[in-house]
Amino acid sequence: MFGLGTQELLIILVLVMIVFGAGKLPQVGGALGKGLRNFKKGVKEADDDIEEGQVEEIGDENGDKKKDA
Repeated sequence: MFGLGTQELLIILVLVMIVFGAGKLPQVGGALGKGLRNFKKGVKEADDDIEEGQVEEIGDENGDKKKDA
């Protein structure tokens, strides 16, 4: 798991508990979960839009589409 051993994970857990306190951990975990869920949803929607061809190329100030060099 990301090259972290058991000792490193325990140290991180202790530091998180010191910073946030044991009472706030469920709230922090819930907020982190919601953030990840929204990020994944946004990425999936963007991929779906690209596959459906709903995304247009971004043009320059004049409205002309940029050409690949």
